[in-house]
Amino acid sequence: PQRRLSASVLQGFQCIPASDVPAADILAFAQGLQNKTAELSSAQLSCLARLLAAKNLTADFGRYPPDLLLFFASAEVRSGTCKAFYARASRGNLDLLPRGSAQRTGLLRGALTCLGVRSSRLRPEQLGSLGKLVCDMEPETIVASDPGILENLKLCPALTGAQRDALNTVLLEGDTVYRDPSSWDLWTLQNLGPLVLALNQTTLSLVAEAAREAFSRSIAAAYGSQGRSQREKTLTLLRAFAAASASSHPRLKRSADCCLSAPITASTVSDPLLLIGYDTSEQFDLCLSNEVLKANLEALLEQPLTVEYLWVMKKKLEQIYPSGIPEDQLKLFGPLSRQYTAEEISLWPVTSSDTLSALLDPSDGKWEAPQVRQLLSRYLALGGTLTGPLLQKVGGKHLCNLQEEQINQISPEAIRTAGQLNISSCSQTKKDQLYRKAQEAFAGQAGTTEAYYCRIWPYLGGAPAKDLKDLAKTGVAIDMDMDTFLALNPDELQKLSVTDVKNLLGENLPYLKEAENETSVMRWVKRQSQRELDCTLGIGLQGGTGDPGPAGTTTPPHPTASASITPTATVPAPTTLLTVPTPIAISSHPTTNSSTGPHKAPTPSAISPT
Repeated sequence: PQRRLSASVLQGFQCIPASDVPAADILAFAQGLQNKTAELSSAQLSCLARLLAAKNLTADFGRYPPDLLLFFASAEVRSGTCKAFYARASRGNLDLLPRGSAQRTGLLRGALTCLGVRSSRLRPEQLGSLGKLVCDMEPETIVASDPGILENLKLCPALTGAQRDALNTVLLEGDTVYRDPSSWDLWTLQNLGPLVLALNQTTLSLVAEAAREAFSRSIAAAYGSQGRSQREKTLTLLRAFAAASASSHPRLKRSADCCLSAPITASTVSDPLLLIGYDTSEQFDLCLSNEVLKANLEALLEQPLTVEYLWVMKKKLEQIYPSGIPEDQLKLFGPLSRQYTAEEISLWPVTSSDTLSALLDPSDGKWEAPQVRQLLSRYLALGGTLTGPLLQKVGGKHLCNLQEEQINQISPEAIRTAGQLNISSCSQTKKDQLYRKAQEAFAGQAGTTEAYYCRIWPYLGGAPAKDLKDLAKTGVAIDMDMDTFLALNPDELQKLSVTDVKNLLGENLPYLKEAENETSVMRWVKRQSQRELDCTLGIGLQGGTGDPGPAGTTTPPHPTASASITPTATVPAPTTLLTVPTPIAISSHPTTNSSTGPHKAPTPSAISPT
């Protein structure tokens, strides 16, 4: 029987094969996303896009959210409506697609071809249709295009260094709506929006000092109500504007032994403009007493403190607590904790899960791998236990940095309650360890293949071939996605038969053809009979072995599957809309804050909770 799919529920789908979902339910779900505030992951959106394509429901794209359109195959984009399609898709969140990925690059190429772009200069009407897709343009295109490209660049989550340089070149020419930087005031800086983050010291030095100070005050005043991401941007801006002030208007050498402003007191530590009055870390040091710091540590750490100011606080805390930081104070450290070395962390009294949880709070900034490894080691050495909620905060990346004996201390119950962990960066030995723990954790669901697979899939990189064969033989479609398939232990993959692979991939079998140049896939293909590859898979994989013939001879591999054989899967349609060449360059360079990669999907033919 077919499953029912409700558009009103966003997080309740686990590993549902496309063949089990009524087309009407898929349509209602996709259209219903426009009215929902919850967000789906890249993996889930990719799943939904494939479901829509499988049911021929991609034509009415105007009723789907822009984020979903980013995952449409270009073969689904019709030439007659391509302009409207790309204009809508360009409003989506590009961060859902890794910069430089085939899907993201193909999206831009398709848009440029559709709009007839044949040079490095983008016209205003083209910019209006490209939206955020301009974020992947090369620097020369930014400089050559209509100055209105600045409004497109405001939409970009991040710009590369070369793109920022090009942006400053455009602004310094003074031919934009913002005019020459020397004429900028507070209003101009505010209207530049996110572009102000890309201003270099050459551009900032031309801005009037009064405008810079007024802008610094305005963003510092909003710091207390900002989230982590915005706070990081505020600190970046404050550092850049302070550097511009120092270079364009050098201050007279100040006294090194006295506070030139009023001393910082308990009544002033919460002032959102506190740091405007103590505009150097030296003055902050001289005006902040150890007594005030000790009594107001938490309030001070709510200020937009740059690294230099945090180092002042660290030095003073060493004076206040010469025998070591008490655990109740460690809980308050927040962003200050990231300024301590692994060696210093090894002395911290991290005995409670509450302390570790507070220190791992992602809103306080990123930990370096050696720091968090030492933090976890210290907690475990003092008798602590890693629970499911703690593992969620640690994350798979840092979990992989633990030693094997420390991973052994993690209980199956913790794995069961930790949610999905991305362990792709783990060594094979650690993947094997975590798989065994996950297998024990989810043993109670082993009788229901779909439910079991949806819990065990993040750990399948450590699964032995025997367990993978067992999954393949259940007779229940799990439709393993290619990311999960390619993350399997390469040595164990070689032990799988053609039928095993066919059963594991299910509806996603055609995508194996796209991955045929992956090392593990090529190794596997070479071990298989070419005849079996042709007859059982029928997706055009080449490179298998010849079959034994009469008198010890071998039959050469078939160049293609026999025309008389009905393939069990259909090869995906080509992923290009048109092939008209265009000289415009597309940037595929990663940004400095790019993530480690997308989360693996439980299955591309299904929607599952994040």
